[in-house]
Amino acid sequence: MNTKEKIIATGTKVFNLKGFGAVSIQDIANELDVNRRNITYHFANKEALLQVIANEMWEKITLERQKRKDFPSFENLQHEIKMYAQFQKEYAFIFNDLHVIKHPILEEKFHQFCTETIKDHEAAIAFAIKLGNMNPEPFPGAYYNLCLSLWILSMFWLPQQVIRKIKDEKEIAKVTWSLILPHFTEKGIESFKAFYGEAFYKNIGKPFKGDLNVF
Repeated sequence: MNTKEKIIATGTKVFNLKGFGAVSIQDIANELDVNRRNITYHFANKEALLQVIANEMWEKITLERQKRKDFPSFENLQHEIKMYAQFQKEYAFIFNDLHVIKHPILEEKFHQFCTETIKDHEAAIAFAIKLGNMNPEPFPGAYYNLCLSLWILSMFWLPQQVIRKIKDEKEIAKVTWSLILPHFTEKGIESFKAFYGEAFYKNIGKPFKGDLNVF
């Protein structure tokens, strides 16, 4: 890596460890064991570095989204889940901090990304209904709210894992499908089992243990 690339990589690492707001240009210089001027020659301030890191992230996300199938499907949703998980680890300082998400450098792009993702989920549901794999919408707004919930789940998965002190990488897929599968037809359930396996279907999550006798 050249000097600029080292600064970007190190800046991302230090931001992830300490948070964007807690890190100064001097901290990054110390981590690299160089003079502060070596950093400011390439990046005048933290915002300039954040801009480059954000551009790098969006470029990677765009490339990943291009791997989606040409038709809307829940295979794409599975890919989306893995993609979000990947980038939330790589750029944890962004996804873990609402102040960074709302930063002018990132805010509008996140809004656009949210809108596009929800539309993709709506298209996948419409396609599933057309195939007979999903039931028609049970009441107005149910499927839009489902799409919104799926986006919220993937977007803010990492922060809730930190709070719960959970590191199960497979859990997000199980939670996601537990929201969708109740809307599947019998045909859809069989298709799901054929694609993901009977074992995955039977182990979506922990069995409900609420004591109904309490009420």
